Amino acid sequence: MEAATQDPTTPPETSPGQPALALEGLSRDFGDRVALGPVSAELAAGQTLAVLGRNGAGKSTLLRILAGLLRPSGGEARVLGCRLPGETWRLRGRVGYLGHRPLLYRDLSPRENLVFTARLHKLELAEAERRIGELLAHVGMERRANSRVAELSAGMVQRVDICRCVLNRPELLLLDEPDSHLDQEARELIEPLISATGTRARVLVSHDRERALAAADLMLELG
Repeated sequence: MEAATQDPTTPPETSPGQPALALEGLSRDFGDRVALGPVSAELAAGQTLAVLGRNGAGKSTLLRILAGLLRPSGGEARVLGCRLPGETWRLRGRVGYLGHRPLLYRDLSPRENLVFTARLHKLELAEAERRIGELLAHVGMERRANSRVAELSAGMVQRVDICRCVLNRPELLLLDEPDSHLDQEARELIEPLISATGTRARVLVSHDRERALAAADLMLELG
């Protein structure tokens, strides 16, 4: 393992040989408080970057910047060839983000939440319905697919949120503690959904240092 020192309607594909992620001196401040950085890293397609560090070191802040949810204070970031924050719009539908808080509507069911996500990404209806059914079955949520999210356990909500994160087959996954609230059986169910592939890269934040390093190609230690 190494240490990590067009057109708006058609997202561009990552050019061959182009890194999935390239950071140079990236930082974020909140007034006088330094929340992140500066950090530098480069990640190739198909690789996993493990982000480790103490609480408050900036792990979640980094993921929010890469997801386009937070503007950096300094440095440069390119995600799938797009410069942040100016070209965030070019990443629409290409990045899957799993944060600490689930991006689900509590008054909707798992199926309704995923249909809403599919519509946001303009997925073809029949394909979206097939994909949603497959994902819910894979994570063992088909029997609760029509229950309100507010009625589900934390582990069930996490499984549904992972389905949301991977629904449109993103090229880059940004995963903040994906194992949260999951038992060993559930972890084994979600692992194939969130693993890196030949073309899909991922950034993995985890409190379990040993497991994160075992799954990673590169490591970024913060704080």
